[in-house]
Order: sequence, then C-alpha cells, then structure tokens
Amino acid sequence: MTATAAHVNGTPLHAPGELLDQDTLRQRACTELLRQAAQCAGLLAPADAPGLDGATSAAASDAIERLLDQELQVPDPSEDACRRYHEAHPAAHAQGERVQLRHVLFAVTPGVDVKQLRLRAEALLLELRCAQDGGQRFAEAAAQWSNCPSGQHSGGDLGWLTRADCAPEFAREVFGGQEIGVLSRLVHSRFGLHVVEVVARDAGRQPAFEEVREAVALTLRQQAWVNALRQYLQLLAGAAVVEGVALDAADTPLVQ
Repeated sequence: MTATAAHVNGTPLHAPGELLDQDTLRQRACTELLRQAAQCAGLLAPADAPGLDGATSAAASDAIERLLDQELQVPDPSEDACRRYHEAHPAAHAQGERVQLRHVLFAVTPGVDVKQLRLRAEALLLELRCAQDGGQRFAEAAAQWSNCPSGQHSGGDLGWLTRADCAPEFAREVFGGQEIGVLSRLVHSRFGLHVVEVVARDAGRQPAFEEVREAVALTLRQQAWVNALRQYLQLLAGAAVVEGVALDAADTPLVQ
C-alpha cells in the first residue's frame, strides 16, 4: 500500500489520503496517460476530467478507443508465424482438454490489504509444495483459508473443468501445459489469488493446423496488440510527469 500522493501531469489518481496498492495505481496511471493523450490528439474535450475513484467518462472511454485505433499499428501475422506458433504450442488449441483441480482462494475484496494477502498466499504455496502427505494438508488448508465454498465442502476440490468453466485469465494459467501437482506460482484471477493443484489432466484432441488457423492468428494479433500498447504507454510515461507510482518509461520511440 502507499500513502504517497500519485499524480500524472498534476492530475491526481486517488482521493487525498486514500491508500491504494501499486497495481491499482498503475492501472489508473495508464488510463490517465491515455485520457490525456486523447485530449492532446483532439479526440476528447479539454474540460473532461477523471473521477478520483479511477472512473472515466463515457466520452473518454470512446476517445481512448479511437486513439488506440490510430496509434497502434498491429499487422496481421503471416502464415509462417501462425504455423510456428501452432508447432511450438501444440496444446494451446486442444479440443476437449480437461483438468482436475483443487485450489485455495484468497479473495481480493474491498479494503483488503493486498500485500499481506499475497504474502499469506505465497507462504501457503511454499508449504503445500513441500508437503508429502498425499494431499491431506492441502484439504486442511483449503478448509482453513479458502474463500471458495469448495474449501469447506470438498477440501478445495473443483472436479474436472474445461476452459469454458473458468475465467479466461485463470484458464490461461492452468490449461495448455503438462504440470501436475501444486503449481509453482500463484494463479491470479478476477476473484483473487489461487493456490492451485492439478490433480490430473486429459489433453483431449490436438487439431490440425488448418482447423485452428484463424484461432492461432487471433492469438498472435492479440499478443501483438498488447505489446504495441505496452510500448505506447512507455512512450507516454517517458514524456509525462508521473509521481507516486512506478511505471516503465522510454524517451525514444525505439522501445524494444
């Protein structure tokens, strides 16, 4: 958490005295950089101002979308690039893939100390990875700590799941790999921090490239868009006066 006032070019990112974690501040700072860039580009009225709760106006959201359409150059991936990705990630588009999971959820709720929550989750992750008891300690930890009903009812057991059963950000961390056992990292989702154990995997069917070419191309376009956005934000941060929040910045367009 931080008590330092955070600003972007003098525009505050939170109410006076409000304590926010760095992840929230970075998100607000990036949005504010884009909002101000939209104003500079003439896409948003100079009178538009953000709220101290991080919210932006509908006009600002629309202007940012138009700004990114103008500034981010994302070429379509080549056929060769798509084939290379498909060969390097054979399980990425598996059909019928399932995983059997257990988890301990540390929910991120309003007012929670995220730093302390993460430290507690990381300590439990280490403990459970070192446990050699056939999974008994995992079930006990789920009953004690998990904010998911599965902790009390079934020792954190979620049963067999497909990608469609999970939040996308959770599925990206769990599916498409070969790991079995307690994962070596915390899994982040919109619900909080998860200590995850993969009990079993069913790889499903691996489709031919021709069946998933469009899906592969979409994946590569999304990756390219995210990289382009990151570079653009670095340039904006390098040209701005940012206080109270740590952002990557670059003072040249040659961001690698």
